[in-house]
Amino acid sequence: MIKIVTDSVASLPAGMAEKRDIEVVSLYVNHEGQEYLDATMDVDRFYENIHVMAENPPSSSQPSQHTFDQLFEKAAAAGDEVLGVFISSRMSGTFEGAIRSARRCKERFDQFRCALVDSTSNCGDEAFPVLDAADARDAGADLDGCTEAVVQGVRSSRFLFVPESLAFLKAGGRIGGASALLGSLLQITPVLTVADWEATTLAKVRTTKKAMAHMVKVFQDDVAAHGLKRVVVHYIGSAAPALQWAREVIEPLVGRAVDVLPVSPVIGTHVGPAVGIAYECEQPLSGKLTGPTDELVFCL
Repeated sequence: MIKIVTDSVASLPAGMAEKRDIEVVSLYVNHEGQEYLDATMDVDRFYENIHVMAENPPSSSQPSQHTFDQLFEKAAAAGDEVLGVFISSRMSGTFEGAIRSARRCKERFDQFRCALVDSTSNCGDEAFPVLDAADARDAGADLDGCTEAVVQGVRSSRFLFVPESLAFLKAGGRIGGASALLGSLLQITPVLTVADWEATTLAKVRTTKKAMAHMVKVFQDDVAAHGLKRVVVHYIGSAAPALQWAREVIEPLVGRAVDVLPVSPVIGTHVGPAVGIAYECEQPLSGKLTGPTDELVFCL
């Protein structure tokens, strides 16, 4: 049996993970002396107070090594193979932690096999390759075939998002104070994406309205050129703007209902209030991965 594992940053709804037989390992959110399990916290309630967190943003931490050790040893003892898909290795040490535990497990269980994939991203952009793995497994693919499906999903997905302000990015050191001030004075709103393992600016436009329109155009162009397999609208903070945007703009474009899901607080508290869209196309997308991808997959 192939055991599929991901982390909580993929933002998979608990019901979907359970239905698809996907195990979710949780990261942690730390704020004002409290530690929260990212996978089980009440995200909407947590986001109710996000506007006051900019000056003292929460921190996050990866799953414990013990958690990974237990996961791999349990799978190996049962004779299962493991396919893991995790948050970008440049955003968290989660992927490296999984590799360490897998190596230790191999020392004890010589027949143990696993494939660990760096999703290079987070949220829906990470979740879609996980679902590709589940689709391939359920269709009877072996570990190598499932891994190939994940890599294809990584290359074919994209995450675009527009932050309400630059305050959280400034507080987290993602942009300098001068850049944040200039952006505020000129009413410049960035359209952000994840490419080559890191968050980056796709475009800078005047006003949020224009930024949202630009995001829709990129989505439409990608879908027109490469087809559409999956899509989800994401939000950080209040769900209301995302729900309205999904119903009035995105659903008429794709001709079907679209899930609207909160972003994992591990990511959300670094970005602040935002609306975004994650989608997977039928074919690889340009600009998602431009450099060497040798470190994308670790196999034992």
